[in-house]
Formats: sequence, structure tokens, C-alpha cells
Amino acid sequence: MLQDLWFDPAKCLIGGEWVAPSGGATLPLFDPSTGEEIGAIARGGAADIDAAVASATAAWQGAWGRTPAAERGRILTALGRLVAEKVDVLARIEAADVGKPLKQARADALALARYLEFYGGAADKLHGDTIPYLDGYTVYTLREPHGVTGHIVPWNYPMQIIGRSVGAALATGNACVLKPAEDACLTALAFADLARQVGLPEGALNVVPGLGSEAGAALTAHPGVHHISFTGSVATGAMVQEAAARNVVPVTLELGGKSPQIVFEDADLEAALPFLVNAGIQNCGQTCSASSRILVQRKLYEQLAEFMGARYAALRVGRAVDDLDAGPLISAKQKGLVEGFLARGEGLEIAGQAQLGDLPDGGYYVAPTLFSGVAPDHTLAQDEVFGPVQVIIPFDDEAEAVQIANGTDYGLVAGVWTRDGARQMRMAKAIRAGQVFLNNYGAGGGVELPFGGIGKSGHGREKGFEALYGFTTLKTVAAFHG
Repeated sequence: MLQDLWFDPAKCLIGGEWVAPSGGATLPLFDPSTGEEIGAIARGGAADIDAAVASATAAWQGAWGRTPAAERGRILTALGRLVAEKVDVLARIEAADVGKPLKQARADALALARYLEFYGGAADKLHGDTIPYLDGYTVYTLREPHGVTGHIVPWNYPMQIIGRSVGAALATGNACVLKPAEDACLTALAFADLARQVGLPEGALNVVPGLGSEAGAALTAHPGVHHISFTGSVATGAMVQEAAARNVVPVTLELGGKSPQIVFEDADLEAALPFLVNAGIQNCGQTCSASSRILVQRKLYEQLAEFMGARYAALRVGRAVDDLDAGPLISAKQKGLVEGFLARGEGLEIAGQAQLGDLPDGGYYVAPTLFSGVAPDHTLAQDEVFGPVQVIIPFDDEAEAVQIANGTDYGLVAGVWTRDGARQMRMAKAIRAGQVFLNNYGAGGGVELPFGGIGKSGHGREKGFEALYGFTTLKTVAAFHG
């Protein structure tokens, strides 16, 4: 994988130049498939964040800030085309860095290209309004960039989340400072260099790898940052919001989930089954919108548990390069956390479990596992595992399904499987979630679809046109002319 890199991962990109971190320190880089140390990344700190924010401020107040919206769109569109040309290289880098199968990593790279295409095309379509007002006045609104935006992206989907946050921020004229996760930052660095290659002005995008407690904390508390976009855990999200609040800075938080798929007895099981399983084990379950709870109407319960169990038993787990159904978890730490959750399932019935074959001893593998007969208040039905673990919960009627679905602290995504059109509409309204999918789950991950949650799943919206509103501030101009 390292032979695919055309840049030095032990450096930061600040002001359009690759520079060593101010302290000269690095962090080890591990291959999740083997557990082997394969390189090093920069360990940026507060001084590097200072330099990146200064560079972004100069770009926002200078060349990038003066760039017309149409030209911003052309640059992002060109960047999207370059990403599309580099899909296979980016997929290999992502697969090795995160541990996900190559086909999933390739889908992420294609999604990044699509985000850039979408936001490139939208850059000059965002506008204000005129407001009918008193005689003698003309009143209108302007949508303007915040200025310098900070982006903290997680390790599970670096390319996709960069596309939906950094892409939208650049389209609206903000200058960005990106702090990728220390566990997986290689495609973030690759993306930044590709942006430089297509002519993004220096300082419009800066990348500082490092620890969350160092570079991340410095970014969220920096007085020169005007908006923070964070995707990650609930605990860290709360700290990000607290730090940003000291500077009265708006924050978009996309946090965890405990998303249900609700299967009624009239559902099309043949259509539902692939979604029920794949949405739980994709990226080895390390997905905020993973469907970790399967709610099944009691009449259908035994049959569906059997069907899903057989599908679990057939799952293939392997190294990222083997390109199977699931790869390793991201790190030894994450493996330990997931194994802890599996231990809490002791005494529960296992409806299905993948078999781990001949895998590297040092790799971070766990067997995808399906538990059945789980009570709605069990920790496996309440807490986010962030691993390939699903539970099946029976329900009797529509009211109980809604009660169970809404019975966690989260509210990110939900799926409903029923042929009854009236029930579809009732369920869509009753479920507390940022997205509800009827007879599908994820809708193909469309970049056009606003995404975000309620409760401990966060607030604010990414993706689609809604993200552009979040990365702008609204100014009202009232002109009196008599």
C-alpha cells in the first residue's frame, strides 16, 4: 500500500506546502489486516493548528474568498474528475489503512468523486431571497461563508465524510482546516494533494494529522475557527461542542446510532434479507448508521431469524485485499471493545455467526454475530457496539414496534419493511430519526439526501443542498429608498 503514496504521510499540508509537524513527532501506522506497523504519520499539535488556521484565514480573506462561485464549482468539479481517475489507487490506500474490503473502499472513492461533482455543480446555485416589505424598502438576504471551518473526520469512512463536509464547505467559499483520525488519515492527505494539483488556492484546504487530544482539541478551541464539523462518538462530540461554545461557534455533530430495521409480517422477505444483514456488517459494522437492531413482527420472527442466521453462517471474513464480505476492525483497541460487547451477550441465543478461517494472527478480526431473543433494554439493544453485531427483537403490533424503535438515546436512521402504504406513512411520521427508509435501507447512500440525527445522534445536517445552508450564514439587507 505504501508504494501507492506519492506524498510523505509524516507531514502536514499547510498553505499548499508539505511541512513537517512543528514538534517533529510521528505516530505509528498499522495495517488492521495483519496488525503490523507499516509506517508513520505526522503528530501535529497546537502550533501546527495555529499555522493551518492562519493559512486558511489568509485564503478566505484573499484569493479563495475572491474566487467567484462558478469558478469554485469548476475547481471542485475538476477535483472530482481527478478523484474518479484515481479511484483504484485511493481504494487500495483506504482498504489497507482502514481494513475494509476493496470493493467497499472503491465505493467510498466513487462517492467522494460524486460529492465533489454535486457540490461543484451547486456552488453557483446557492442564493438568498428578496422579501416583500414596507413601501419604500427593498429587502434581500445573502448567504455568505462562515470563514474558516474546522473538520474532524473519523476513521471509518474518511473519503465519504470529507466529501460531504469539506466539499460543501469549499463550495460555499469557506477555507478549511481538516484534522483526520489518527487511525486512518492517508486518503485525507491524498485528497488534499489532489486538490492542490487541480489548482485549489494555497491555504483553502489544510490538513493536520495528529491525536484528538492534541491537534483535535486545539482546532475545536481555536478562536480563529468560525464553524466546526465533527463526526465521531457521542462523548467526543460533547467535548467538541463544549470547546466550540466558549468561542460561540456553531457546530454540526454527526454522532452515533442504534438504528432499527422494522420488519412487518407482510414484508417482502426476499427483497429485505440482503439489506437486513449487509447494513449490519458493512465495514465490519463500523458505521454510525449501521442497522444493529432488527425488529420483527412475532408471526415472522422464527422464519426471519433462521434466514438471517443462515446468511451469517455463509459470511466470509478476510484481509482487506481478499475483498470478502467483512474485513478486520480498525485497531486492537476497537477489537477489544467489540469483544467486550460480545461477552455481554453470554447467555443469549446466537442465531448466526460467521466462521473465522485462516487469518493473520495479528489482525483485528472478530466474527460477525447475530443474537436472537434480545430484550429491548439489553445493552446489546441499547448501546452502540460499532462492530459486526446485530440483535433480533420480536414485537406484536405497530405501536410496540414504534415504542421499541424509539426506545434508545439515538435517532439517526431507520428502515421499515411493509407492503401496507398507510402503515408506511404512519411509521415514517412516528419514528424519531433523521432518515427513514421505506422498503429499502440507505437508498444507495445518495449524496443528495440530507443526513443527520436527533438526540445523541447529533444535530445539523450534512449531504445534499441542506449542507450548503449549514456552511453559510444568512445576512439580511434592508435598503430604504423612499
